[in-house]
Amino acid sequence: MRAAVLVEEGAAPQLGDFADPQAKEGQVVVEVTAAGVHHLDLEKASGAYGVPVFPYVAGSDGVGRTADGRRVYFDAPVSPYGSWAERTVAPEANLLDLAEGVDDVTAAALGHTGLAAWCALSWRAGLQPGESVLVLGASGALGSVAVQAAKAQGASHVIAAGRDPDRLRRARERGADATVVVDAGTNLPAAFRTAAGSHGIDVVIDALWGEPALAALQAVSRGARHVQIGNSAAATIELPAPMLRYNALQILSFTITDVPLDALRTAYRNLTEQAAEGKISVDTKALPLADVATAWEQQRRGAPAKLVLTP
Repeated sequence: MRAAVLVEEGAAPQLGDFADPQAKEGQVVVEVTAAGVHHLDLEKASGAYGVPVFPYVAGSDGVGRTADGRRVYFDAPVSPYGSWAERTVAPEANLLDLAEGVDDVTAAALGHTGLAAWCALSWRAGLQPGESVLVLGASGALGSVAVQAAKAQGASHVIAAGRDPDRLRRARERGADATVVVDAGTNLPAAFRTAAGSHGIDVVIDALWGEPALAALQAVSRGARHVQIGNSAAATIELPAPMLRYNALQILSFTITDVPLDALRTAYRNLTEQAAEGKISVDTKALPLADVATAWEQQRRGAPAKLVLTP
């Protein structure tokens, strides 16, 4: 089969031939129709998660069909197989069903990215209807979905904060009640308070960390939950302990791998239903598998839209 194969650490994958996958007990072969492109894929290739065993097929998740015609989302293909190929093999118990009416490219784009946004709100933060939400990093793919997911889950007021004014305007079109541009000239604590108004800020979804996170923690309501999901602004902050204690703030870590399978099934079904109904949108750029080198480089530089490979 054709596949994007990694042969050495730090190098881009090469399009070539790879042995067809064979399913063992508890596994199923999936004909891949769309596969997400993530920073995670680049990090794995660089050895950030341990020394990889080469060669292997790149790609960590995707959408496809099983032999019986079932359309599924799959995660964590069985090594050395990945999702950037015509076929892969995955644990059958981990397959997630899609809602009718959502296309494969959108469904793949809502995999890791959409699930993280949805579950950070529903499963980790325990968002309740009527609460207010601040999304740090709303101009990114995950943040964009988080803004829409917060509204879908009943948030009364959603603030989108990010670096790109054009993408923040898009967030406003997709349901954000207020926006804040994150730059060096902005007094972020004051801007967050102004954007929140009388609603306050009950939940923060934070893909930035660094100074934006510290500013958010100064602006949130007492008892707020701050979900730490990424650190594209900085890896560290200097956090005054009294501020944390006196405001009864909760800082919650989040990784998608911690979410129970039943919660993932519910989240993905809800996500794809919302997408099928036009209530959640994600900006995508689909590229053929033959253009894997282009996709790799665009992801490395920071693509403005969610990249998806189609075998």
